[in-house]
Amino acid sequence: MEVNLVTEAFKFMLLGMGVVFSFLVILIFVLKAQTALITKYFPEKEKNIAKKPQKSAASNDSAKTAAIIAAVQHHKNLKG
Repeated sequence: MEVNLVTEAFKFMLLGMGVVFSFLVILIFVLKAQTALITKYFPEKEKNIAKKPQKSAASNDSAKTAAIIAAVQHHKNLKG
């Protein structure tokens, strides 16, 4: 009785890919069930975020520019 190695390799490949595919499908269903259970028993609390008044971009840029100028002048005074 002669064994065809290509056929045997193909059978093992299909078996291995089938096992991996089955595991991944089961994993997806388990994770979906876990998500449903967690959201049912531990609902996410709504956050009441108080909005802070935002500064305009122009005032923010002018503050950065003033800080950069002050740093450069300080560095020049240390060298001189």
